[in-house]
Amino acid sequence: MRIRVVCVGKLKERYWTDAVDEYAKRLSKYCDIEIKELKETRLPDKASQADEQKVIYEEGQTILNNIKDNTYVITLEIKGKQLSSEELADKMRDLPLEGRSDITFVIGGSLGLSKEVSQRSDFKLSFSKMTFPHQMMRVVLLEQVYRAFKINKNEAYHK
Repeated sequence: MRIRVVCVGKLKERYWTDAVDEYAKRLSKYCDIEIKELKETRLPDKASQADEQKVIYEEGQTILNNIKDNTYVITLEIKGKQLSSEELADKMRDLPLEGRSDITFVIGGSLGLSKEVSQRSDFKLSFSKMTFPHQMMRVVLLEQVYRAFKINKNEAYHK
């Protein structure tokens, strides 16, 4: 299985990079893992709503340009479907059985995802109705993907 995480923004704090590196190392035992960091579009000072929409659109185009045609896309969205860890594990177990062994998770920038990226999504996943920093979501996502592999292999970790 190939897992790709396409995310807007570069991790700056060492504690985030250390956590991402640790989970990427753990995941490499179960899948090919790639994390693609995309450059954030700069938002002008005192940005208008039109400025924000332009940033969302531009970041969306960059995201779409980094999604392969044949990949199964899971976007992280507040209005997506909330799953338990076990349900995510089931989904990740079942996708290869459906011929979907190339999965791309998408984490948008601080303003969210464009409607075009959301429309490209095969599955919209929500971790909560709350908003979290996209840097934190990268770590949470990788931890949950790792947990899903451990659940599916019946290996200790989950509880």
